[in-house]
Amino acid sequence: MTAAHETVDVLVVGAGLAGLHTATVLAERGHDVLLAERRPGLAGAIRTTGIFVRKTLDDFPLPEDCLGPPIRRVVLYPPSLRRPVILDSDRDEYRVGDMAPLYEAAARRAVEAGVRLALGTRYAGRRADVYTLEGPEGPTRVRARYVVGADGARSRVARDLALDRNDHLLVGGEEVFEVPAGGDPPAFHCVLDPRLAPGYLAWVVNDGRHAHVGVAGYADRFPDGLRRAVQRFGATAPGLDGVHRPAEVERRGGPIPVGGLLRRISCPRGLLVGDAAGAVSPLTAGGLDPCLRLSARAADVLDDALRAGDATALEHYDGAALRASFRGRLALRRGLAQVRTPAVAAAAFGLLRTPVGAAAARRILFGDRSFPGPG
Repeated sequence: MTAAHETVDVLVVGAGLAGLHTATVLAERGHDVLLAERRPGLAGAIRTTGIFVRKTLDDFPLPEDCLGPPIRRVVLYPPSLRRPVILDSDRDEYRVGDMAPLYEAAARRAVEAGVRLALGTRYAGRRADVYTLEGPEGPTRVRARYVVGADGARSRVARDLALDRNDHLLVGGEEVFEVPAGGDPPAFHCVLDPRLAPGYLAWVVNDGRHAHVGVAGYADRFPDGLRRAVQRFGATAPGLDGVHRPAEVERRGGPIPVGGLLRRISCPRGLLVGDAAGAVSPLTAGGLDPCLRLSARAADVLDDALRAGDATALEHYDGAALRASFRGRLALRRGLAQVRTPAVAAAAFGLLRTPVGAAAARRILFGDRSFPGPG
């Protein structure tokens, strides 16, 4: 089969929120953008819990009808589940996105801006200045001035551009199902128990519409596998009083980079965004806010480079400089990784019951900081 040929300003690989946002901003600024996504549709194979923090909701126009009720309460539990620490904010702190329609809304906006969206199209690699895509109609050779890797934690674009790649990963999985309205106030429940979630947390997000029941941790510390860990946690998970788990649930899962923003995320040929760039909080594993902020920065840098006709603008897209925003959370990530027994978890949890510990938890969970910084 003879390959088709295209020439574009920017080829974006991956239509998650990072890729969609980058592509849309560039197209709105008049650039020719091709967005390739290996999935045939954006409503399937969702990997994120979809938790948006207040700063994201303040700064980015997300469709109201794709967001669940506001959440102001976080409940933190030790392994015993007894005497939890309850943190309430006087502001709406979290909302959970209905991710399938949210992705579809973002894709419509991208297409309206002029992005050419190629679904069911896999990135197959690079040779010199030409990128190969494998789609429903066969291969396409794309000559692009720049390529954007928005293709996830194990980015192939990063490899082909000889950029940094994530080597510090958790794996996470969750079950999602509808819950009846009228129960307890919407809340985000977090359990610190290395037997359930080695090196991270188990969680229940119950916003009165849907429940998300999940665990994450280091892959080699799940002796029975991740799916079994999710099932085991779901049998005793807090925050689900009076809620019946249906037989059919939506299952999500995937790798989570927690090594902080990678140092080398650009070169004269292109750059990385989202999980591919490690734009995820090392401690909380939250990635939606940093992915949108880094994508906006990436679009600015690429716009400058395209208008100037000079790739030196990409030198300002420097992960090493931005990585400073992750320094404290990287240290806390290393500490959390060492919590390997319930006894150690219970002792660490005791700090949260002190005024200093509770204040620190509030800063992390309800603070105004965002990643990465705008500088």
